[in-house]
Amino acid sequence: MQIEQFSYDNKIVKWFAFATILWAIVGMLAGLWAAIALYYPAINLNFAPTTFGRMRPVHTNAVIFAFVGNGIFMGVYYSLQRLCKARMFSDLLSKIHFWGWQSIIVAAALTLWAGYTTGKEYAELEWPIDIAITLVWVVFGINIFGTILKRRESHLYVAIWFYIATWVTVAMLHIVNSFELPISLFKSYSWYAGVQDALVQWWYGHNAVAFFLTTPYLGLMYYFLPKAANRPVYSYRLSIIHFWALIFLYIWAGPHHLLYTALPDWAQSLGVVFSVMLIAPSWGGMLNGLFTLRGAWDKVREEPVLKFLVVAITCYGMATFEGPMLSLKSVNAIAHFSDWIVAHVHVGALGWNGFLTFGVLYWLIPRMYNTPLYSKKLAGTHFWIGTIGIILYAIPLYWAGFAQSMMWKQFTEEGQLKFQFLETVTHIIPMYITRSIGGTLYLAGALIMVYNLYKTMKAGSFVANEEAEAAPLPKEIKAHGKEHWHRWIEKRPIQMLVFSFVAVAIGGVLEFVPAFLVKSNVPTISSVKPYTPLELHGRDIYVREGCYTCHSQMIRPFRDEVARYGEYSKAGEFVYDHPFQWGSKRTGPDLAREGGKYPDSWHYNHMLDPTSMSPGSIMPSYPWLFDDKIDTTLTPKMIKAMQTLGVPYEKDYATIANKDLNTQANAIRINLKMEKIEVGKHDEIVALIAYLQRMGTDIKK
Repeated sequence: MQIEQFSYDNKIVKWFAFATILWAIVGMLAGLWAAIALYYPAINLNFAPTTFGRMRPVHTNAVIFAFVGNGIFMGVYYSLQRLCKARMFSDLLSKIHFWGWQSIIVAAALTLWAGYTTGKEYAELEWPIDIAITLVWVVFGINIFGTILKRRESHLYVAIWFYIATWVTVAMLHIVNSFELPISLFKSYSWYAGVQDALVQWWYGHNAVAFFLTTPYLGLMYYFLPKAANRPVYSYRLSIIHFWALIFLYIWAGPHHLLYTALPDWAQSLGVVFSVMLIAPSWGGMLNGLFTLRGAWDKVREEPVLKFLVVAITCYGMATFEGPMLSLKSVNAIAHFSDWIVAHVHVGALGWNGFLTFGVLYWLIPRMYNTPLYSKKLAGTHFWIGTIGIILYAIPLYWAGFAQSMMWKQFTEEGQLKFQFLETVTHIIPMYITRSIGGTLYLAGALIMVYNLYKTMKAGSFVANEEAEAAPLPKEIKAHGKEHWHRWIEKRPIQMLVFSFVAVAIGGVLEFVPAFLVKSNVPTISSVKPYTPLELHGRDIYVREGCYTCHSQMIRPFRDEVARYGEYSKAGEFVYDHPFQWGSKRTGPDLAREGGKYPDSWHYNHMLDPTSMSPGSIMPSYPWLFDDKIDTTLTPKMIKAMQTLGVPYEKDYATIANKDLNTQANAIRINLKMEKIEVGKHDEIVALIAYLQRMGTDIKK
């Protein structure tokens, strides 16, 4: 048999490894900044880009798409070549992928800091960047499938299954959720509205966690854990069940983010049922990983790489048990909108994604530089500091979340709410401080890793093209005896791609079709009218400043919420909301019925200096709203876009919209002047006040 000589491309792996390290530090710093802002508002600096509402999406995008994203590409480019016994399909495509992705990350950070956002969590990037993401993802797909097709190994190892499912599902999620109507270079409106937008968004949001933060990392686990332990995967059969059950069930579970909301009950129930079923495949994967280490626990004590991987897999198990538990309505009623959810997410992010990435880096860098790790002792120090950091991060937030929820729900003997909302915020500030200490420790551990890896690289010599040899793939792959269906598909990447797509698409289709086509799912309310032009401008400002990161607009049908905020929310209230603004965390009170509660002057002073209206508030001030003007030249485009999206403005209303805008703005200006407050009718604060005063007034009795 002829043996072919070839080489693996380590250069692209090194580039992605460096990017992973860089963006890890940047993303963690942004997260630490946002964490400190929740108890020390002065860190917002009265400067728009550094406020919590803008830093939080910068943090989430940096850690998800920059840190974890580059970590995925690093691991895939290294492992795929060796699993296929082939160099990557195209060095040029590898370079285009790398530089394209880094350009997207930089553009994302700059635009989010500048306030260009769609207002949809984990999908905040505006339409030009969405297009760029699609193109770069296609380049990545061509490169991985080209490599698989020219492989010298007939069998597709389990890690490759997860890579294929990741690629096809992320493409589907991104494209479906990114349907938007642009009105300018960096402004668009979601194609969906209200309840339907919420369903699509959390179908995307939940499955971004599933297929960007989970499935590719499971692929990395299945490759790097056996390599680091020098042992085969515990059960190949379990890996088959793990893969197919996981990708089929995961896609249905998104509605569990919307329990007790205006989403139809049938969709909520689907989310609960499939979330609970997810425990089985998730824990099957976790146990497959841990049992791979059977008989190798002495090695775990000695090798820092295995320490990181063991804790990562354990955190995966914890997060994938807690997720289904949080999907139970009785538990969700307590946890949702509280810091409990933040704790849950970070057990997965810091433990599963962070620690597994650190373990892979500690394993990869010495091998690519042909030298031992500079210091196992420093790596061990990183491990313990990072572990303590996770504990100090998560436990206080679990405590804070439970305390918040219990305080929200308490009544006096006379039947009155026992605590004002602000009291529930100030009560948990010590937990916020402790959380930031945990985050600082975690960041310190990552900096120790940077030093350790730098010294390792300095001591070694980088192998850019690693020589290898293997026999070519036979033209015809013959089965030995009777072949099971999974054996047939595991040798055929295109069929694997198609089967994976069908498995993940079924859930989305069966949720979306009735939600979009059956009108009874979103019953209309005759009193709900489209936003005025000034209110549309104000809503855009609300979205730009990230107000949804702290405030919800969704009153659930609980006694305490109705007593605190007003009548519970109905599906028909949100039919003109592009995008929806239900939020996922209450650092501040719900605003669904905010309109008319306070005079215009209260909102003016509250945005200028929140503590003047709410002593002890942790909300930042927004002084630029009092200097900056709304762009009234955009008003006709905004109205036309809304008409295209189905909002029933009168024909040709775009031509006279600014006249109505000026009339409403003048009324607010006069109201403020009566309180001895001078404003211009086109000041941004005037538009924001108009929107705040509109919230919930359409259905108030």
